[in-house]
Amino acid sequence: MSDALWDGPRFRTFNVIDDCNREGLVIAIDFNLPAARVVRELDQIAAQRGYPLKLRLDNGPEFIAIALAEWAEEHEVTLEFIKPGKPMQNGFIERFNRSYREAVLDMFVFQSLDEVREQTEKWLKEYNEERPHEALGHLTPREYLLTQTPELSTYDWS
Repeated sequence: MSDALWDGPRFRTFNVIDDCNREGLVIAIDFNLPAARVVRELDQIAAQRGYPLKLRLDNGPEFIAIALAEWAEEHEVTLEFIKPGKPMQNGFIERFNRSYREAVLDMFVFQSLDEVREQTEKWLKEYNEERPHEALGHLTPREYLLTQTPELSTYDWS
C-alpha cells in the first residue's frame, strides 16, 4: 500500500497476514520497501512463527525480485502470485488493507513516519487482540490462534 505525509513525501507499507486466523503479522512502513527489506521482515516473522509453506502475493517489483525468489527457495516456501488485475485472488489481505486504510491512513494526517508507525502499532494490536471476527467464531485472531495451537499460550506476544 502507499500513502503520503502531510508535506508530500510518499511512503509505502508492507502488510502481511496469516490467512488461517486473519492475524496481522507485520505492517512495515518506510519511504522505500525493496526486496531485501521484504526478506528481512519475513525472516523476523519466521523467527517467531516458523517459515510458511506458501506466500500469496501480488506482482509488485519487490515481490518478483530475485532476492525474494532465492529466499523462498532457501526456506522451501512456495510463492503463489495472483494474476495481475485480480486482487480478489488474495481477498483476505485486500480486506485487511481496506480496514487498515479506513482506520489509520484515511483517519489521520501524518507529519512523520514515526507517527504512521505509532498509529499503525496501536491499530494492529487492537485488530489482533481486541476485535472479534465473525469468520473466526467471534474470536480475535490471537484467541483463534490459541484454539488451534494451545502451545502458543505460553508465548509472550507483547
